[in-house]
Amino acid sequence: MKYVCSICGYIYDEEKEGVLFDKLPEDWKCPLCGAPKSEFKAAEEKQSDFSAKNKNGSKTVRDYKSAHMPVRLSAGNLAALCSNLARGCEKQYKPEEAGLFNRLAEYFTGVAPVAEGETVDKLAAALQNNIDDYASLRATVDEAHDRGAARACVWGEKVTRILSSLVQRYLKEGEKFLADTEIWVCSVCGFVYIGETPPELCPVCKVPSWKFDKISGRAVK
Repeated sequence: MKYVCSICGYIYDEEKEGVLFDKLPEDWKCPLCGAPKSEFKAAEEKQSDFSAKNKNGSKTVRDYKSAHMPVRLSAGNLAALCSNLARGCEKQYKPEEAGLFNRLAEYFTGVAPVAEGETVDKLAAALQNNIDDYASLRATVDEAHDRGAARACVWGEKVTRILSSLVQRYLKEGEKFLADTEIWVCSVCGFVYIGETPPELCPVCKVPSWKFDKISGRAVK
């Protein structure tokens, strides 16, 4: 039997490895992206069925269509949006546009109110809600035949899944989880990797290791 990582596509082949996947320790991680065992699916299973309801059955494409109405974004939302647009411009080799979006991101970050009462548990719940919403979101994108948005959905779901797994690990292990190691973030897709050095290629968007930023506290080295 073969098992596939839903984040980076790494294949665990029981015959080659000589150990059944179910017999691997619960803290076993994907050797490429660090994803937990829970992110692996049997190779015969479809990795995603974006046209179906999500596992909670809470939203459908119709729900998204009926909900099309103006949305008021917070300063924090706008900061994140502009920052992502800046990244997109950088990838398209448009430095002037990237600079303008970065200036907007800095402005909205400066005026955004400080979040109060937030906890790691709330973050974990929010990430899981985002994962649950991706099936319906992708169905809407597929219906529109928007290849760019489809790629963004694929990358977004994978990055959200790895973030969720890291937050769950932090809840279990606490600060020792980050002791004597480094945090790396892909500057293109946002994939987060925990290790001494970044991966040679980003498991999500496949850019080289020099595209990773080393995170120290709140500063980027």
